[in-house]
Amino acid sequence: MRYLMIVKATPMSERGEFPPNAEKMFADMAAFNNEMIAAGVMLDAAGLKPSSAGKRIRFEGRGKAILTDGPFAETKELIAGYWVIQCKDMDEALSWACRAPFEDGEVELRPFHEPEDFEGLVPDEVMAQEQGWRAEQARKSPKAPA
Repeated sequence: MRYLMIVKATPMSERGEFPPNAEKMFADMAAFNNEMIAAGVMLDAAGLKPSSAGKRIRFEGRGKAILTDGPFAETKELIAGYWVIQCKDMDEALSWACRAPFEDGEVELRPFHEPEDFEGLVPDEVMAQEQGWRAEQARKSPKAPA
């Protein structure tokens, strides 16, 4: 199963600042990423710029999009980065998430829906299109994040 490890934003990350020990933090993060890559677990990972660099799009009816410029309130609800990992079950995913090289902060772990979750709900031709799209993306994408 695929899981999303969501790194929650902090006041510091929302200011676009890095901690005083940033060099060590990035070295520890690289080592952690390399462990996950070597174990065949990590599919993708990235850090996000502060919400001040983003936009929020709220939909009110079909075709009606309302844009809001960042920054956004409620730092505790914002995301600073993520990993996408592939594990046999939640316990394995949790063991990786608990090893994230953070001194403080919060990581949320959530499973992705998989195709079998939608059996009987999504028409077969739509599922076939989705699977074809995923296969094409996998073919075009690099095997490990840069």
